Parts: sequence; C-alpha cells; structure tokens
Amino acid sequence: MVLVSSEKMTTTRPTWAEISRSKLLHNHDVLRRLAGADAELLCVVKANAYGHGLAACARALEMNGARWFGVTCVDEGVELRRVFSGARGDIGSDVRILAMSGIFAGEAEAAIEHNVTPVVWEPEHLNWLEEAARCMGKSAGQVPVHLEIDTGMSRQGVAPGDVEKLVERMGPGSPLRVEALMTHFYAPENAEMTGEQIRAFVTAADTITSQGVRVEILSAGSSAGVLESNVGVTELAQHMGARRMLRAGLTLYGYAPNPEFADDGARQLQPVLAWKTRVIGVREIDQGTRVGYDGTFAARRSTRLGLLPVGYADGLNRLLSNRGEVLVRGRRAAVAGRISMDQTTVDVTDVDGIEVGDEVALIGTQGAETITAADMAKVTGTISYEVLCAIAARAPRVMVD
Repeated sequence: MVLVSSEKMTTTRPTWAEISRSKLLHNHDVLRRLAGADAELLCVVKANAYGHGLAACARALEMNGARWFGVTCVDEGVELRRVFSGARGDIGSDVRILAMSGIFAGEAEAAIEHNVTPVVWEPEHLNWLEEAARCMGKSAGQVPVHLEIDTGMSRQGVAPGDVEKLVERMGPGSPLRVEALMTHFYAPENAEMTGEQIRAFVTAADTITSQGVRVEILSAGSSAGVLESNVGVTELAQHMGARRMLRAGLTLYGYAPNPEFADDGARQLQPVLAWKTRVIGVREIDQGTRVGYDGTFAARRSTRLGLLPVGYADGLNRLLSNRGEVLVRGRRAAVAGRISMDQTTVDVTDVDGIEVGDEVALIGTQGAETITAADMAKVTGTISYEVLCAIAARAPRVMVD
C-alpha cells in the first residue's frame, strides 16, 4: 500500500479509512463519459465528500479535470476554495463551487468574496446577495446564482407559479444573474413521477424565457440521472440553448443510489472507501459465557473472541450488534454482543491463526470476500449514504494508491 495523501494521521488508534485515488478517478471518468461531452458534471463533495475527506478528494478530482463542485453551504464552499487556493498558491481559480442548500443571513459577502455560487429560491436570498454585491462594488450581472424550482419535492425551491414574480425581483440593473435553472427529482427511478416534475420544470423554464432571461445551464438530475438519461431534460436544454448539468454524488464514491441499479454504468462503479481496524485482543470463552452489555450474546460452544477498537462513536451502527460481520484473514467473522461506544467483539472461532494486530475490514475486501456500505445499510435498514457519512472524523482518511 502506497500512501499518497498529504493529510497526516491524527491518531495512533488503529481504526482508519483508506480512500482509493485510482477508484475515485475511475468513477469520475465513467460518469463523465455517461454524462456526455455536451454536459457539465458537478462533483458533489458536500458532507466531507460523503465521509471520504473533502480536501484530498476535491484536489484529486480537480487534477482529473473536474471544474464544478457541489457543497452544502457557504462555510463548506469557503473551506473548499481555501483548499484550491492553497494547492495552487493563489486565491484565483477557474474551479466553480456551488452552495446547494442556499445561503443564510450574514453569508452573502463571504459567498461573493470566495466565488461561491449560491442556489437561491427565496426573496431573502436575493435581498442579502444584492445588498452585499452593491456594497462590494459589483455591477449588473456580475454575481451568478442558480435558481431552484420546486417541481414536487416540497423541500427547497420556488414554486413554478411564483417564478415570474421572483425573477422580476431581479431587474436589469441587479448585480445578480440567473446562470442556471435547476430542480431535484425525488424519485428518479420512477418514470411517471419524474415526467410530472419535468413538465413542471418546463413550465417554469418557459416563464423565465418569456421574461427575456437567458439561462446558460439547465441542472436537473443527480447520480441516478447520470446513470439514466432523462430525454425530456435534454430536449429542454436544447430548446433553451443551455448546457445540461448533471450532479454526481454517491456515484463518485462507487455506489448506485438504488442498489437494484443494474445498468452498465452502475456495474462499472468501484467503491472508493475501505474502513479498517485491527485486532487488539484475543480470548477464549466457555460455552454459555455471555458477552457485552446486557449479555445479549451467549456462547453456544467454546468460542474465540477478537476485540476491535471501533464502536458506535466511530460510526459503526449499533444495529449491527449480533447481526453484522467483518472480514479478517479473508474470512467473515460475526459481531458478538452489543457494539459499544469504542469497542466491538467478533466471533473468530472459525478463523485460523488469528492474532493481535491482524487487519480487519469493516468495509472492504479481503480475499474472495467483500463487505460494502450497501451491505451494512441493508442490515441496519438505512442507505449507503448514511453509512458512509456516519464514519466519524476520529477515523483518519488516508489517500492510497
């Protein structure tokens, strides 16, 4: 294993996450090919790059040609801009950063200063940005914004019927410019629901076009949209003379949004993160001996236990107690008893030669066996997004290969 990350290990505790640069860039290349040469690909690196490490992942993607990055908020955007400026040695950069959850009071000046483009949908967003832009000496159209339309998710975005009034709010002299029109599909695998959303999006786009606004980018479609093309969005972009933008989130890190995705693109994706720890103790217990809090595991035979320095404070879901598995010496070992805050015990009776110091894969591959974030999610009744994002910061992320 070759370490190529500039990030330092901040702890000597033997629990860490390995991030494969080669697999990340492989996924990026696959997604760019699927998106097509005529589309922009937004690399979503919010939430610490879905738990993979913002700085190292963003730098690797930028070196691979990524030019658009999506973050949650202005704070994340400023952090990311500093990553790029530090790596390049200057504050200027042609890399674009999109704050996908809008802005909050007091953030407009920072967004403009650090060239973080906000998604907007509320009049307050426009008020804050225009006031800050004018104070900073910006002239008409110098501050790009991405206008989100709520086409049915009822989360964020302006309702199609209110678009005209909101756009009128930005007169010819406004320092703001609607660079992109965007929406979010809440069930991209459902053609009927997505069709309804696309029709609502078309209505909003027609309203904006009738007001003389020329939108440069049409942004509709997250990871599922990259894997499954939406013809309606493509046609709308062509009609408006706009470039399509697709937002790649979970797929960048090697997982399809829906585990049942079986198309060629999904099959090409490679999980980027491997979560590892080591055996720090081995002991024998007699039949009938109980293990862990509440004694929920009782040995049915003479049993060998391995002790791991990882627990729910590290993001190992407590619902994996007595249900989950890990990999050690290429074999599966079941979690035995309750997962504690900082420790987990596993049944290694059938693993020959187990020793203190042996590497254990919580997520990853050993020999012919693999455990993925999707596997963990299935056991715990959640989604792979949550499994990855839940891995705590105290487990250092180390870029490899």
